[in-house]
Amino acid sequence: MVNPGSSSQPPPVTAGALSWKRCAGCGGKIADRFLLYAMDSYWHSRCLKCSCCQAQLGDIGTSCYTKSGMILCRNDYIRLFGNSGACSACGQSIPASELVMRAQGNVYHLKCFTCSTCRNRLVPGDRFHYINGSLFCEHDRPTALINGHLNSLQSNPLLSDQKVC
Repeated sequence: MVNPGSSSQPPPVTAGALSWKRCAGCGGKIADRFLLYAMDSYWHSRCLKCSCCQAQLGDIGTSCYTKSGMILCRNDYIRLFGNSGACSACGQSIPASELVMRAQGNVYHLKCFTCSTCRNRLVPGDRFHYINGSLFCEHDRPTALINGHLNSLQSNPLLSDQKVC
């Protein structure tokens, strides 16, 4: 099992050493023929599960994703943290370990989540407007759009992306 958020490799395991490996999931000894290595720990194949859907990760692929202390399958990672893995503002990739901001299904680096007019960074607690793919702070919201030219304008409280399934 490869963990895209980690660069560490598992230490070599010999057949005789399996009896003393402990599973990070259940704490039991791993005496199985197969074991998985993720998040710097060994796991029984039945114990390494997606934090959201509880799918056994060894059965659905060769990778898992980690963020905010969760172990996730690819589908749940994309559902929670964005489908492209790239920042909607700068287009650069977002490492799995980095916190992000979200608006209308788009994902942003913290530093890229800025007002389109004044370029001030929006932080948790700020109010903002998301209009046609652009972010605006409360001060710089387009007044023409608020006066009836865009009925779907919505104000949203800004929240960091720390979702719980």
